[in-house]
Amino acid sequence: MFDLKSLNPQQRTAATHTEGPLLVLAGAGSGKTKVITCRIAHLIENKEVPPENILAVTFTNKAAREMQERMKELVGSRGKGMTISTFHSLGVKILRQDIRKLGYKKNFSIYSTSDQLGLIRQALRETNDTQKKFDPDSILWKISGAKNALLTPEQYRPTGFDESEQMAVAIYPRYQALLKSCNAIDFDDLIMLTVRLLRDFPEVLAKWQQQFRYIMVDEYQDTNPSQYLLISMLAAQNRNICVVGDDDQSIYGWRGADVEKILNFEHDYHGCKVVMLEQNYRSTGNILDAANHVISNNTKRKVKALWTESGPGRPIDLIVAADDEEEATTVVERIETTCFRDKVSYGDCAILYRTNAQSRPFEEQLRFAGIPYVLIGGMQFYERKEVKDSLAWLRTIANPEDEQSLLRIINFPKRGIGETTILKINQWSMEQGIPLFEALGRAAEIDGITEAVRAKVQAFHDLLSGEIANFAAPGHLADKVDRLFRKIGLEEELYRTIDDQATARRKVENIEQVINSLAGFESSSAKATLPLFLEKVTLMDEDRFSGKDKKEHGRDAVTLMSLHSSKGLEFPMVWLVGLEEEILPHKKSIYEDFSIDEERRLMYVGITRARRHLTITRCLQRKQYGKMQERHPSRFLEEIPEQLVNLQQVAGAQALNEDEAEKMAGDFFAKMKGMLG
Repeated sequence: MFDLKSLNPQQRTAATHTEGPLLVLAGAGSGKTKVITCRIAHLIENKEVPPENILAVTFTNKAAREMQERMKELVGSRGKGMTISTFHSLGVKILRQDIRKLGYKKNFSIYSTSDQLGLIRQALRETNDTQKKFDPDSILWKISGAKNALLTPEQYRPTGFDESEQMAVAIYPRYQALLKSCNAIDFDDLIMLTVRLLRDFPEVLAKWQQQFRYIMVDEYQDTNPSQYLLISMLAAQNRNICVVGDDDQSIYGWRGADVEKILNFEHDYHGCKVVMLEQNYRSTGNILDAANHVISNNTKRKVKALWTESGPGRPIDLIVAADDEEEATTVVERIETTCFRDKVSYGDCAILYRTNAQSRPFEEQLRFAGIPYVLIGGMQFYERKEVKDSLAWLRTIANPEDEQSLLRIINFPKRGIGETTILKINQWSMEQGIPLFEALGRAAEIDGITEAVRAKVQAFHDLLSGEIANFAAPGHLADKVDRLFRKIGLEEELYRTIDDQATARRKVENIEQVINSLAGFESSSAKATLPLFLEKVTLMDEDRFSGKDKKEHGRDAVTLMSLHSSKGLEFPMVWLVGLEEEILPHKKSIYEDFSIDEERRLMYVGITRARRHLTITRCLQRKQYGKMQERHPSRFLEEIPEQLVNLQQVAGAQALNEDEAEKMAGDFFAKMKGMLG
């Protein structure tokens, strides 16, 4: 039932302030969803606002469904008719009524990503005179970015000399024309066309402004320019707009979110009321103190500090491990001990990391310990395409008769051996009754293949033959794999074919983890061979499909996820791992963006996911391309007061010269301060 008495004073102020603009700065765990739903209930029950005049917008279907369920509990059938939706669903609602004014039919289709890619490929075939290879996904990503910035085909211009961006500019008009010829729009059009409709047809805007007299936006810090403009237009007439969010949790700048929108809300809406929700109902005092101290180092923010009535709780554990393998082993051992000692379930535990590539050693250790886990926000490590591609090279070297793996790598990285050539070689090998690998070495005997292509096939066969001999000789496997991947240009291929550099970097990091995994396997086995390593990987993958592992996707399983995926969630026990420079903060923010504010906000999000206990880990060394590299502690660790932290060095770390490592870290920070001014 609806009851304003259940709210604290600040929550009650936010829920009952209904006229004029309202900014609710809701810290992590401060009950913002409760405030939004109670505010809607107050409008309906106490202010007698018709439900159809209320609009609540959030970012995900899941969040919208949860809000709808809460409203049913609070006001029952009296809430029928109000609009609680995502931005895209709101766009559909408006466009279904009036899109004919833009030259579309009312029964327009909304194209999925696969449908969009089909049109991108068609536009590329029509527009690309040189027939140069371009990645359709990358082209689509660039056009999507243009639409989110409300740039029409006529307005979109390349920002540099990137050929892929220039091609995106070239095919954007044709892509949009193809969409319209099919009476179809894509997801980005749902916002862009809605803004255009409201801007070009004042009578349409007036109609929707009259309907949506009271507007609420959740997670306002995540709005991009097109979403911001849509809401601004709808709210301009009545100005009864309430936005709820937290600038300290703005972590999606890479996909267009602009933290300035929430920071400038008071400037956009003069006379707006600001309410701070700082009482936290999730975490202990020590966890909140750590979060407050870290985020206070960001200067471009609304000053606030979380607090709780629940007491300080346990200190934060800081584990210093010798390397990433020991880090994973220690974390898994602590999880096992914690669950046994404190009588908590595996489902109460979460391992959070900055990049998905970090999941690999934790996945391996959890499987080794027989602990169920579920991976959120990404595929299991050995299922990722770039990982499968790199392993296909190793499988072919270990077994040249593995024709599935051979076919996967024959033109990866690209070497000018096309599908027609591969079909001819495959057909000839079947006719001759010989393995495909042998047929590659006899390409000169196959009709219908040009001399130039035969030379490329022979070069590929010679490369593989040499590597087969190389791997059969004594030597460290990880070093051999590192040299192989460098020789074939695996990293360069990813950066060349994937124009979104952040995506390419993540894939390169995953390739690096394959080498690290092999290095760890070598160090733990006296008889490490390439076939044994591949067997281990295969058995791990097969375990996923066994009946025993089905429980991994149930409630009682450790959660592994990136910090970006963890936003909005909470767990009794959190292990925040990899607190080192170039990981958190990520090296891109240090060396390319020269801004770590968003990285610090990620750290803040990670800390505040923990309810009862937080453990932070870092390594003195970490494998990079199979070799140990010194690691420097994250600057965010220095921002947590010592009295909140219980420092623990595990056995391997204690054996290293910690004083020397800390001296190196000091030199590193001095250098960074010079770079950043």
